[in-house]
Amino acid sequence: MTETVQDSSADLAERLLQVLRGVGPCVVAYSGGVDSAVVAKAAALQWGARALAVTAVSPSLAAADRELARQEAVRIGIAHEELFTEEFLRAEYRRNSGDRCFWCKDTLYRAIQQLVQSYPDRTVLNGANQDDLGDHRPGMQAAQQHGVRSPLIEAGLRKSDVRKLAVWWGLNSADKPASPCLSSRIAYGVEVTSERTLRIDQAEVFLRELLRCRELRVRLEQNELARIELPLEYLVAAAGNPQRAQISQRLRELGFRQVTLDLEGFRSGGLNDRLPQLVTLGSGSVSVEGAN
Repeated sequence: MTETVQDSSADLAERLLQVLRGVGPCVVAYSGGVDSAVVAKAAALQWGARALAVTAVSPSLAAADRELARQEAVRIGIAHEELFTEEFLRAEYRRNSGDRCFWCKDTLYRAIQQLVQSYPDRTVLNGANQDDLGDHRPGMQAAQQHGVRSPLIEAGLRKSDVRKLAVWWGLNSADKPASPCLSSRIAYGVEVTSERTLRIDQAEVFLRELLRCRELRVRLEQNELARIELPLEYLVAAAGNPQRAQISQRLRELGFRQVTLDLEGFRSGGLNDRLPQLVTLGSGSVSVEGAN
């Protein structure tokens, strides 16, 4: 069985590396998550010093994710730069409509393309995979508009394939839970601010430490209400004393006016059921089917 897994991983790796050979020297939009880490690893293997990973730093990036991205870049062996982006200065981003991700990625790719001017003939890559094609990903339209390529999609790799490659290449992000940006925790229509994203980050750090839970969300609703999504097996512990009182006290200290536990538990895309069926983005549109 081990040989079968190895052979399968080798085949997946070769498919991805073949795409990278056709791309040429590259700059990877790198968050430190498993998808962009696998692209960065392939880029490093194929292009060595002619590959660069760039991490966007802004109030929407959790402090822990920034540090993990730094550590993983060292493990991968790829040159790594942090690029401070200014999406929070854009009214289109702050208003937090269903197209927020478009304005975020538009800002990011513009900044990367300015950076790439110092690295002639390098192509910008992202970490989108085949599973993202059926999801609510306004950022994909921004990628298309800026000529950003998606080697995982071009190689026909799904999320399960990406994680298999991450294990094969020994990446720490192989079992890292999905970690969408902090702004994705804010209910659509509620303004995105750096104060709110910082508060969410601090609340999630507190809850992970208190409950020993790796994957959770603190959703910020209207009127500064915190809606906590936990895996179902953690709900009883969070609702009982002394944890219940500790959670309520700490989140109120952080500035949330009310604190609630979502009885449906943790689920990816916990805010997307409120989106309209179609989100118009400038000259184009994307259908809404689920997301963060």
